[in-house]
Amino acid sequence: MSILIVSGIEGIRNCAEAVARLLALKVDVAEGRRAALNALRKRAFSAVVVDETLAECDPAAADAIWEHSGQAIPLQINFALSGAARIVREIRAALSRREREQAVAQLAAREDIGMELRKTVTGLLLHSQLALSQTGVPVVVAEKLRMVADLAGTLRQQLSALPQAEKVAAPYANR
Repeated sequence: MSILIVSGIEGIRNCAEAVARLLALKVDVAEGRRAALNALRKRAFSAVVVDETLAECDPAAADAIWEHSGQAIPLQINFALSGAARIVREIRAALSRREREQAVAQLAAREDIGMELRKTVTGLLLHSQLALSQTGVPVVVAEKLRMVADLAGTLRQQLSALPQAEKVAAPYANR
């Protein structure tokens, strides 16, 4: 993970070094729109922190940076008023928030896929058992249908053993 700080104020490199040390992350500095866009083209960042004065003085520059920031968390901080400790707290909180949101989204996606799989397995079981209940089913076909029903039953048990999203997501709710 790495952070991009976009600011032209004097001493920003010292601040970036302190942030890098306190967060144990790589921090790059861009002193304006052009440098920020070049950095964003070269690689992805976890967070893009834009100096509030730059955003207020040149909103088009800030918009261009946000548009090109990809999956990076956008942060706007007044470096003239904020010390390194506050900047670190803001970045840490944003990264933590993103981590929680991603975990919850992954759990929800996993639950959606699990529900779809359970529906499909139920259909397989039902149709294979209905086919087996028909008279005149050749022995070879009946064996294959029993195998399908057994496999579907095993898959159903495995799916029911998976943790539900609500149970797993509970620890993230209180963060």
